[in-house]
Amino acid sequence: MATKKEEKTKEKNKKLESEEKVSAKEEKKEVSNEKEKIEKLKEKLKERAKELSKEVKEVKEEKISELLTKEKEEKPELMMPIEDYLKSSVYLGTRVVTPDMRKYVYRRRADGLAVFNTTLLDEKIKEGAEFLAKFNPEDIIIACKRESGWRAVSKFAEIFGITAFTKKYPAGILTNTALSNFREAELVFVCDPWLDKNAMHDANIIKIPVIAICDTNNYTSGITQIIPGNNKSGKSIGFILFLLAKLYAEKKGMKDKLKDIKIQDFVEDWDNLQPPQ
Repeated sequence: MATKKEEKTKEKNKKLESEEKVSAKEEKKEVSNEKEKIEKLKEKLKERAKELSKEVKEVKEEKISELLTKEKEEKPELMMPIEDYLKSSVYLGTRVVTPDMRKYVYRRRADGLAVFNTTLLDEKIKEGAEFLAKFNPEDIIIACKRESGWRAVSKFAEIFGITAFTKKYPAGILTNTALSNFREAELVFVCDPWLDKNAMHDANIIKIPVIAICDTNNYTSGITQIIPGNNKSGKSIGFILFLLAKLYAEKKGMKDKLKDIKIQDFVEDWDNLQPPQ
C-alpha cells in the first residue's frame, strides 16, 4: 500500500499536470488569438495599400493632366502644321554651330547636322514680322546673293514693292551719294549675313537696322533682328518669307495683298515636297 507521502506526491503531480494542461491551452488560445489579430491586421494593411495605390494613381493622373495643360498653355500653337516645318527643312542647320547661334539649336542628328528648335523658330519669325512692320515697304532693301533664295525674295519684293537685290548687291548704293543709283533706306534685310555682307556692311556704316535669316554657322554681330533658320535651302527661305509676307501684310493692314500671298509662289513644287530624311 502507498504511503500517505506517496499519495500526496501523486496528487501534487496530478495537480501540476492539470495546471500545465490549462496553461498550455491558454497559451495555445493566446497564440491563436494573436494569429487572428495578425491576419486581421494584414487584411487591413492590404485594404489600406489598395486605397493608397488608388490615391497615388489619382494624384499621378491629376499631375500629368496639369503638366499637359501647362505645357499646352506654355507652348503656343505653330503658325503652320509641324509637317510643313519639316517639309520646308527650315529646322535643319549645318554641322557648324557658332556661339551666337547655339541657343537656337535643339539637338544634333546622327549625321552631325544641327537641328533648330521649331517652336523657337516660329516665335522668332513672329518677332521678325513685328520688327519688319515698323517700316514701310519703300524704306526697305532686301538682299539675297544665294541663288536658291531668288524666287522667294523676288516674290516678296513684288508683292510689297520692296527694292530687292539678287545675284549682286551694288556696294556703296546706301553710302556713296555720288553714285547715280544712290538711294536711302531705313532697313536692310539680308538672307545670309555672310554672303550678303556688303549690304550688311553698308547698313552698319550708316547705322540703320539689319534683319537677317541666320543659320547655325552664322555670326550675328551687326544684326539688329535675328530670324534663325536654314538659309541654304530655297524651300526653307521661301517658307520663312511666305510667313513673313503674311504677317507683314496683316500687321500693316494690307488686306488686299493677303490674297496674293501663296506658299506655291514662294516655294517651287511645294505640294509635292517631302520632309528630308
